[in-house]
Amino acid sequence: MEKIKFSAELDVFESKSELPDHIQALMNDAIVAREKAYAPYSNFKVGAAILMENGEVVSGSNQENAAYPSGVCAERTAIFYAGSKFPEMSMKALAVTAKSLSKEITSPIPPCGACRQAISEYEVNQSTGIPIYFMGETGKVYKAKSIKELLPFIFDKLNL
Repeated sequence: MEKIKFSAELDVFESKSELPDHIQALMNDAIVAREKAYAPYSNFKVGAAILMENGEVVSGSNQENAAYPSGVCAERTAIFYAGSKFPEMSMKALAVTAKSLSKEITSPIPPCGACRQAISEYEVNQSTGIPIYFMGETGKVYKAKSIKELLPFIFDKLNL
C-alpha cells in the first residue's frame, strides 16, 4: 500500500487593508455584490467579484429560492456570468465575502464544494490558477493561489 499526502498553503492577511490596492478594490466590489444578495431563508449573504484579464470586474451574489436546491451561490453566479460574457478571457482573481444577518462573521468563509468544482472547470479551461481571496464580514482575508489549494483532487474533463 502507498499513501498520498497533500497539503495546502494559504496566504493570510490580517485585514482587507493589507491587500494589494487592486485586490482591495475587487473585495469592495464583492462587498457591494454581497449587499444585493437575496437570502430571505438563510439570512447569510455572500458576494463574489472576478477580475477579468481586460480589467473589467464581474460580480454576483447568492440568490436563494424557497425550493432550496434551486438557489445559486455568489461564486457560481459570478463565474457563470463571467464565462458567458467573456468566454475566451482569463479570470485573474476572485474575491468572496460573507455576512450573516444574525451574527458577525469574522473568520474567512471559503467557497462551498459545488462552487469549488465550478471554479476548477474555469481554471482547467484557462490553464492557469485563479487566485481566490476570501473573508467574512470583517477580519482576516485568506488567499489561495489556485482552487487546487482548496480542492486538491479536482474532477475535470480529463476524467471523462
